[in-house]
Amino acid sequence: MGSPGLSNRSNGQQRLGITEPISLGGPSEEDVIKTRELEQYLHDAGLYESQEEAVSREEVLGRLDQIVKIWVKTISRAKGLHDELVHQANAKIFTFGSYRLGVHGPGADIDTLCVGPRHATREEDFFGELYRMLSEMSEVTELHPVPDAHVPIMQFKFNGVSIDLLYAKLSLILFLKCLGNFFSRLRFSPRQDLDVSQDAILHGADEQTVRSLNGCRVTGQILRLVPSIQNFCTTVRCMRLWAKRRGVYSNVAGFLGGINWALLVARICQLYPNALPNMLVSRFFRVYTQRRWPNPVMLCAIEEGSLGLPIWDPRRNPRDRYHLMPIITPAYPCMNSSYNVSSSTLRIMLEEFQRGNEICEEMEANKADWDTLFESYALFEAYKHYSQIDISAANADGFRKWKGWVESRLRQLTLKIERKTYEMLQCHPHPGDFPDKSRPFHSSYFMGLQRKQGVPVKEGEHFDLNRAIDYFKLAVYQYGLREIGMEIRVSHVKRRDIPNFVFPGGVRPSRPSKISWVRKRKRSEVEVSGSNTQSDSLGEYRTVSDADSCQKRKLENDNLMPPGIGEVCEASPPFNNVSSSAAKCENNVEMAAENIESTAHTPYQNGQTEVRSRCNPPNNSLSVAADASNSKDAEKLALEKIMAGPYVSHQALPEGLDELEDDSEERHQVKDFPGNMKDGHIEPSIEKSSNGAETSTSSYNGGLEELEPAELMAPSMSGTPEPVAQRKPIIRLNFTSLPNASGKSS
Repeated sequence: MGSPGLSNRSNGQQRLGITEPISLGGPSEEDVIKTRELEQYLHDAGLYESQEEAVSREEVLGRLDQIVKIWVKTISRAKGLHDELVHQANAKIFTFGSYRLGVHGPGADIDTLCVGPRHATREEDFFGELYRMLSEMSEVTELHPVPDAHVPIMQFKFNGVSIDLLYAKLSLILFLKCLGNFFSRLRFSPRQDLDVSQDAILHGADEQTVRSLNGCRVTGQILRLVPSIQNFCTTVRCMRLWAKRRGVYSNVAGFLGGINWALLVARICQLYPNALPNMLVSRFFRVYTQRRWPNPVMLCAIEEGSLGLPIWDPRRNPRDRYHLMPIITPAYPCMNSSYNVSSSTLRIMLEEFQRGNEICEEMEANKADWDTLFESYALFEAYKHYSQIDISAANADGFRKWKGWVESRLRQLTLKIERKTYEMLQCHPHPGDFPDKSRPFHSSYFMGLQRKQGVPVKEGEHFDLNRAIDYFKLAVYQYGLREIGMEIRVSHVKRRDIPNFVFPGGVRPSRPSKISWVRKRKRSEVEVSGSNTQSDSLGEYRTVSDADSCQKRKLENDNLMPPGIGEVCEASPPFNNVSSSAAKCENNVEMAAENIESTAHTPYQNGQTEVRSRCNPPNNSLSVAADASNSKDAEKLALEKIMAGPYVSHQALPEGLDELEDDSEERHQVKDFPGNMKDGHIEPSIEKSSNGAETSTSSYNGGLEELEPAELMAPSMSGTPEPVAQRKPIIRLNFTSLPNASGKSS
């Protein structure tokens, strides 16, 4: 059976994806030049490994492949298998993730999968005998098994190369039948001759094996569904760098991880199959700025399959209806890879998409450059209030374990603050930590806080975050491997009290170090239009892209608020309704942009319906109009059709709906939803608000793995607030029992 993402056009050319391309146009000479400039920029940024490092990685993978082959034969003999079966027993090493896609950088870890026979068990043999073998090797350091993870994993360094090793066990008969089916795509060596892309390989597999196989199956399918692997890889490298610079690269923190960015780029490659990387970057921001979330991004149609495995299906799975930014994996069983996204992180990413789109438009007019696009986000200039999370441990090994655990829980703090304040207080988590070199085994995380804009401000309104923080700390302290010295402290800190160790060189800048994109744009607008400057069609979205827009408005008020009470910076546009949160702008769009991913109900192969995308045949008249940048009517029509998908976002959680607080065991048990949860994992989901209304306040806890099919409940929303006169909102924070980061009372 052919791939669901492939079809043939009438002219015999193969079409990739579930819709017709937006444009088949190729690059101009200027596009070729700009693509070369982009590639050079990526090289200068150090995104490509040296030839020596590449050879070292290949050697490590070859050595690891030999080790698992010896391991499986050793345990086969120990279990008393016949000599013929011992001889046939085999194991294979596969790669997936960034290394398999060819977008990894220097020092990046290698995601690997060991596939072995069923009699080689995960608990006793993989985490037992193989762990023992590795621990006795001098080349192996920092060996850390995590057998109780959602996707069990063994992490270590082999000759300095970081390895994340998963395990999947197959029946010996199936294992032997699959031999000889070779991959023909990029980054597969002759030793990788077991075709895990076949759905038949999942027959009889346990749940952990299905999860472990998912990474290889998804990355392999992505490479099959893009028209040009080279252009895809360059664009993914670009978007990963951009996301890291702008602080939106982290699946754990509620943003997007590597696989999510790869899927988004792959869809743009399908829509513009003949475009070069510089064109794909521009179209990326153009398409996703105008996208109406939560319409799902899909590279191929969702297939139910014949194995009965759960798939992403909002018609049948209640939790799937509350995913805010669905990005669906293309391999069976298809799942939402971006379940961790919350309303706050979605808002932040939409702002960044808008900023990227504006800069790309300026780059097309030679008014901006790549440095402007990749400018780092200045979190500590963007807000006046922050939450500081300090963690510490007694030794290096304990700190590494404690840090990994706390990072996997931090997203819950964001969700709890959103819910306990009924989404009136928005969070901006920083995806990384800041080590304090003056204190060993100590690090800090920060989260910007601001009041939701566009809603009425109640005089004397307070937000007490103590309850949310207490719940969060209680969940963190439930860590099963917690040792003496593993501590966490959450405190409120103002911008002027941010510790110096978070700044480069430990020196606090006296003023913003860069003239940001927002400041440049505002200055140019004033120069062009003088005092009679009129807002453009982007309206309020034009002022939210960078930290300086916040600092400029708030600097004069820094010293006007009494201690412990302050206003939260307006660094964001009104974000009143997640389901219609895509920026409603009037940017130039290309041919058939109105057809981008408007969802429709189309038949499954078995006659049922699925939520999938629809694309009408390209309209030549629209193509001409859309390609002309001055055709406002065509742009307006395209935007209206983009927003006109039948996908319905649920604005409130069902009454009485409970959520899991801890996700380690119940991720896939849709049959237990909503009330059959395990003891100790339920937090009351209904809480009385000040006006007597019932509001859901519980949260579902996600984990570290990017491809795991966990399901996140969207925070409840009471609807779109009525429009109010624009005024400078004041928020008064009440941290009555919350300690101040500086140790002083607030």
